[in-house]
Amino acid sequence: MDTTKRIDPFRNALLAEVIDGGDVAPPQPLDISPWLAMSLLQKSVRRGRCDLALKAAATLHRDAPDRLWRRLGGISFEDIGLADLQAVGLTTAALTGKRFRRDLGGDWNVASVVVQRLTRSRKSRASDDLFMALETLPGLAVDRRTLSAETNPRLRLTALTTPSLHIRALSVLFLLGTDRPGWKLPARRGEVALAFDLLDELGPAPTTLAICREGYRKTQEALPPLLALLALENGLRDETTDDRMPEEAMIGPVPGWALDMFTREGKFALTRLLETNAGIAEFARSMVPKQKQGGFLGQVLFRVEGGVLARRVGGDLSDRLRSQLMFETLGIDPLAAAQALDLMRQDLPLLNCIRRTVVGGQHNG
Repeated sequence: MDTTKRIDPFRNALLAEVIDGGDVAPPQPLDISPWLAMSLLQKSVRRGRCDLALKAAATLHRDAPDRLWRRLGGISFEDIGLADLQAVGLTTAALTGKRFRRDLGGDWNVASVVVQRLTRSRKSRASDDLFMALETLPGLAVDRRTLSAETNPRLRLTALTTPSLHIRALSVLFLLGTDRPGWKLPARRGEVALAFDLLDELGPAPTTLAICREGYRKTQEALPPLLALLALENGLRDETTDDRMPEEAMIGPVPGWALDMFTREGKFALTRLLETNAGIAEFARSMVPKQKQGGFLGQVLFRVEGGVLARRVGGDLSDRLRSQLMFETLGIDPLAAAQALDLMRQDLPLLNCIRRTVVGGQHNG
């Protein structure tokens, strides 16, 4: 059975959810940039904040519809994953195309259903935690260089025989091709078909692989093939927990947690924070080279604010991957990383004051 036929049940399920949804509330867009709307959408889904997620989606629906669908696809693989594979399949089905969505009642009808489903889903960030480990774990530096220079047959053999998930994942990504904007892995041209043939050989369930294959075709991101690999080890628990959520502060029309290092306002606020005598700023200046201090603050902020989840599903593997992300991928000693996280939590009120100044100054300018 080919990928299209395996995705068809999700298309039918999406149609049923659109029909069951009844009257769809009209979109209520915000007066914010598409970049801030993308950040707000993703972090609202992570936190289970459907009201804000719908407003962010409405903003993108109005101002940048292509970015809306690409971001929803990314969110499903990055923040939902194996915790709710049905939701990932529904979202992937929604990416079929504009004509398909028109037949289901139009883009906004479909988007509102998908956003609500993702927001209430159980969540796992294991695929993104794995990707960040592959890019940054110091212990993988030699493997990153060595595997990037291997032949396709050698990468296939390595993936099939290694007991290490990280080495297997690196082999798959180098076979896929890593010459992509924004990727930190050594650049290597790949062959997508060979990478997914290898995944098929490794043995994830056919429907899971079809979702990941179609998700990659639509997003061109690393997470769909990594999700297929994680499906081989799964081991998620039934119960869910909410991550530690910092106190929320509104910055204009959005919560402060939407202003991260990938938004203009958020990046400027972090630059201003670095100029203060805040504990996290002094820590960064003492521990990190000057040219990397801004990025370091952004990564610490992500771990304590931007990447937190409501209804997180844990498991032995996903817990290990999360621990690696939190303490081993910041480029400093794990004990120092724990200190940095605590300092950022303490300095969030100051950062929110700076965010208000930045946003207010832009609105007054």
